[in-house]
Amino acid sequence: MAIDRATIHPRVTRVLKALIIVLLALLLASQTLVIPEVARITAVRNPDVAWLEVPGIIGAVLFLALIQVTLVCIWFLLSLVQDDRIFRVEAFRYVDIILGALIAAGAVILASYLVIVASRAVSLSLSLLAVLGIVVSAALALLVVVLRGLLRKALELEQDMSEVV
Repeated sequence: MAIDRATIHPRVTRVLKALIIVLLALLLASQTLVIPEVARITAVRNPDVAWLEVPGIIGAVLFLALIQVTLVCIWFLLSLVQDDRIFRVEAFRYVDIILGALIAAGAVILASYLVIVASRAVSLSLSLLAVLGIVVSAALALLVVVLRGLLRKALELEQDMSEVV
């Protein structure tokens, strides 16, 4: 069975956009319902670090907001793909915002971890999760840098081809 690339491409981008809507809704629900409740319960169960409740909420909500920013930028990049305009300079704006969000997410994880360490509430599992988060943020940021370079090269090649034709 042959794959018809002309019809699968638009379907895939529509499915991705639908998933982005679902993810944004779930992240918003987590920011408004789950995070405050988990922070409240944690503060009640651990009164010695209850003062971390509000900073914890702020850090977690900020982290998820950075994910939301990334998803919105991916939405716009998918729109550029749908409109056959991905190889335009405007695509770099969204890629740069994604890169900044990934770097900021790593910084939020590091700052949160340092606050927890300073409060002497750190554990081995929390340390491993913090390192994992920082490494994943750094790896994704480097991946975006490589993909940005590929986008730049593709843009240059398309401009060269348009000059030839």
